[in-house]
Amino acid sequence: MPAAALKSKPLPTQSTAKRSVVLDSPYVPAEKRPLPAGRPREWYVTHNRRLKAMRLAIALLDLGIYLPNQARNETIRSTAERIGVHPPSDTTCHMVRAFMRYSR
Repeated sequence: MPAAALKSKPLPTQSTAKRSVVLDSPYVPAEKRPLPAGRPREWYVTHNRRLKAMRLAIALLDLGIYLPNQARNETIRSTAERIGVHPPSDTTCHMVRAFMRYSR
């Protein structure tokens, strides 16, 4: 008997499953570490804004919103509420769309 016939059939993955796999939570925070000291305040503001925009972009992708023009400010803000993040500013919403645009 050939060795290929002895191999068991692989389990279905999300792409081959009959029904979609439901995610419990699209966002799980990473372990926090202190930021480096001695930088200007604007650096910390920008850094935290980028982190928030990245979290929101990942959550939107998990929800099936793949294109930047699908992510209106209201959609981004409702996603922020869903994952437990403070509502983002217009600047952060713009940054979320930029992340989605340039990740391709």
